[in-house]
Amino acid sequence: MSVAATLPNATILDAYRAATPNSSAMARKARELLPSGIVHDSRNFDPYPIYVERAQGPVKWDVDGNRYVDYFGGHGALLLGHNHPQVMAAVHAQFDRGTHFGACHELEVRWAELICRMVPSAERVRFTSSGTEATLMALRLARAHTGRQKLLRVRGHFHGWHDHMTSGHANHFDGSPTTGVLGGVADAVLLVDPNDIAGLTRLFEQHRDIAAAIVEPTGSHFGRMPLKREFVAAMRDLTRASGTLLIFDEVVTGFRCSPGGAQQALGITPDMTALAKIVSGGLPGGAVAGPKVVLDLLDFAATKATGKEKIHHPGTFNANPLSAAAGVAALEIISTTDACARANAYGEALRREMNEVLEDEGVNWAVYGDYSGFHIFTNPENAHITPGKFDAAEFIPGMLTRKGADGMAGQLRMGLLVNGVDINSGPSGVISATHGAEEQAATVDAFRSTLRALRREGALS
Repeated sequence: MSVAATLPNATILDAYRAATPNSSAMARKARELLPSGIVHDSRNFDPYPIYVERAQGPVKWDVDGNRYVDYFGGHGALLLGHNHPQVMAAVHAQFDRGTHFGACHELEVRWAELICRMVPSAERVRFTSSGTEATLMALRLARAHTGRQKLLRVRGHFHGWHDHMTSGHANHFDGSPTTGVLGGVADAVLLVDPNDIAGLTRLFEQHRDIAAAIVEPTGSHFGRMPLKREFVAAMRDLTRASGTLLIFDEVVTGFRCSPGGAQQALGITPDMTALAKIVSGGLPGGAVAGPKVVLDLLDFAATKATGKEKIHHPGTFNANPLSAAAGVAALEIISTTDACARANAYGEALRREMNEVLEDEGVNWAVYGDYSGFHIFTNPENAHITPGKFDAAEFIPGMLTRKGADGMAGQLRMGLLVNGVDINSGPSGVISATHGAEEQAATVDAFRSTLRALRREGALS
């Protein structure tokens, strides 16, 4: 759909409502059953979100029949696009064998073998049901291995919704506990600003009892607030010198930046890695990978031999056969093809073309990012920037304190939806290896049309 084609003289909001009556009806019903009518905070959208019916490759269709170029990408899980034939064949074959055995199975061994082969930090693997569970287990392992209690994290970075990881992500940047979290839990977490090497160094000088430092290696939300490589390298040096375990949260970046994740792309190997999303081929699942000496704390024989207390870890859906089948199929494709490289190349080209649109239209914004992602800086303070030469790191303090405050992200996303493109609320997008020339051209056209519509409505000068 497009603004002009749907209602030539309509506002973006009117065009959106006119094109999505079935989504509107579904949202009304959902609000009677679910908090805010949603099951994931990032799907909150005013006046209501779209409801998707089916998807294929780089596109999806909603319940009103509207077609969208998809940059939500299953929250980043679908590097291979929707319904990849090899992944789907593996899942369908496993459906016929069974969905849950309550027993060990061959696929979990093959899945772990692929992770250990592809991820530089992986000697042993423990499967979980989600990325939140993966970071939770990684932190517990670090505390048990080091005998220390404190954790260090970077402001703005997201590591799941468990208690240790809530403060300092979207709010409570002073480290105080968020609603429902015990003060003692929050007190054990140290926060440092992105790219502040001096501040990072001071924390390690002042605190000799840090069990783990956890970080999104490309920066918060896949580089929306980018980390400089030298900061990540300094974190590696400081953790190694202090006996602290370095954990890379590669829930998003794992198998996306490169087949070996961000750690392979950056050439910096952490002690442990938290994985999810792509690791299970678009189905639910996660994993913790790391050295044998640390993951031995989950091992019955190893802990008995050393006299250590074993970390208890059940999990009904750990390495579920369906997730394992999808994960094995996806990782085999990623490890033997140029899927990562194709998605990364598309990202570079798309960012360049979108910045050309901004320059053509005289809009003082920027499109930036690395690898197979993009972020749109809407410049709420109207700073002087050059779209193609934008350094987002300089604007991180404002991104932290004014997250979503300018209100432009929602208007932009709605305009793109009306023009047949779906991004997330960043405003950002993740790219699959199935995006091609047709999707790129459609996205650039939609971006231009949306900017012009926003200008007609007075949202842009």
